[in-house]
Amino acid sequence: MTEQTISLPGVSAETQALVTGLHKKLADATPRNEILSAYYDMHRAVRQVSNVLPPMYRGLSMTLGWTAKGVDALARRCVLTGFSWPDGDLDSLGASALWDGNSLGSEARQGGLESLIHGPSFIVTTRGGDGEPPALIHFKSALDATGDWNARARRMDNLLSITDRDDKGNTTGLVLYQDGVTLTAVKDGAKWMVDEQDHPWGVPVDPMVYKPRLRRAFGSSRISRAARGLQDGAVRELLRLEGHMDTYSFPEMWLLGADESVFKDANGVIKPVWQVMLGRIKGIPDDQDQDEPALARADVKQFAAASPEPHLADLNALAKLFAREMSLPDTSLAITDVSNPTSEGSYDSSQHELVTEAEGTVEDWSPALRHAHARSLAIANDLSEIPAEWASIAPRWRKPRFRSQAEEADAGVKQLSAAPWLAETRVGLSLLGMTEQQIDDALGERQRIEARARMDTLVSVGASSADASAVKAQADALGVLIRAGVEPADAARRVGLDGAQFTGAVPVSLRLPTVDATSLEGA
Repeated sequence: MTEQTISLPGVSAETQALVTGLHKKLADATPRNEILSAYYDMHRAVRQVSNVLPPMYRGLSMTLGWTAKGVDALARRCVLTGFSWPDGDLDSLGASALWDGNSLGSEARQGGLESLIHGPSFIVTTRGGDGEPPALIHFKSALDATGDWNARARRMDNLLSITDRDDKGNTTGLVLYQDGVTLTAVKDGAKWMVDEQDHPWGVPVDPMVYKPRLRRAFGSSRISRAARGLQDGAVRELLRLEGHMDTYSFPEMWLLGADESVFKDANGVIKPVWQVMLGRIKGIPDDQDQDEPALARADVKQFAAASPEPHLADLNALAKLFAREMSLPDTSLAITDVSNPTSEGSYDSSQHELVTEAEGTVEDWSPALRHAHARSLAIANDLSEIPAEWASIAPRWRKPRFRSQAEEADAGVKQLSAAPWLAETRVGLSLLGMTEQQIDDALGERQRIEARARMDTLVSVGASSADASAVKAQADALGVLIRAGVEPADAARRVGLDGAQFTGAVPVSLRLPTVDATSLEGA
């Protein structure tokens, strides 16, 4: 960032001094942050190359992706999968729309990546405008934002965010976040246009810091000095190896009894070096003017080609040292010493340091994400403060230890056997190794199946009720016919109850013959 004086019209002297100071602070930190970015992007050129290396090799565009691999290996184990709220329903607050509208999964991954590269990144929450989500969550790189950390309150006192630059790198747009006030400034030609807005959210910024320390609140970069030095050493070794392959991989020879004419073409011009070196069969004529027969024929001697093994051994040692620095297994970078696949136990042991590093990293990032998410939900729901009951909202992370599906499921079954009721919950399904998307699909399918079953039950009950009503109507018709004097079997046939069995009793409105009545009542 070039030196630039920013003078904002209509702001207080205190605000102007704050903008100037934070802008200078950002400019002072930019060279180091650009170096760190250059290492990650593989744009860093090697310096202090050995003087014995021919100049032509110093211009080779050689680089290594070790630092990027070290950063990405940790970032891929720190994956935000969502948020949970044990005391309520996040979807009722619009959490799903907030996640999708802000592409929060992808944005959080990028914010974490910037934190690993530079030490801090910053999460900013604001109200959305027309055509935007009701609440916006932005992640800012340390290349574009800086502020003052309040160690006593454990929060940001302010943040200066650069929103636009011109072709020369000069700032043409910025936002200053202060307690309850957001100042937006845009440069239009030679003038600055300033707008201030009040809000109830204090400083709506949360730092996402990698390895914070008491005396270094904004943490440290994962691309440490040791990692940078080891990668530079490895690149220099690659340059030496390249020179070795061009210079020392060919056998060295010397000639006795021959002159330079043997290195000339038919026109008497000295052959290019590569033709001489790559020539496999060389014919040297005898010296006809030599009186001594033993000296008439040139004698060719040869030194064996130098082995590149010392260079490869050095490169391999540097790779292992770098792996130790980044808590990576040797197999991630080693050039040699890798033959057969490692056993399961050996693999777990080699990943232990990286898994532990990932667990510590997400613990450091979780408070910032929790605060930013709760604030954004409050903004989206038009609240002026975060309700106390939202304190249990917490980020949910993918497990940093990579395990096979069979291993994950086996471990989950053992845990669920101790608490079977968990099998009916999202937690239980996650223990079986199911992803959040698989859990959503499984629970959604279950709800659909249960809904169909309930519908079938209702239809069945309705059909049964309809059958009972029909039978009752038939019985009522049968009674009417019998009371009218119709013979019961004939009446049953007429109303659709053919085959009904009768006890012989008749309605009191009908009179049986005396003999029949006596036999019926047993008198």
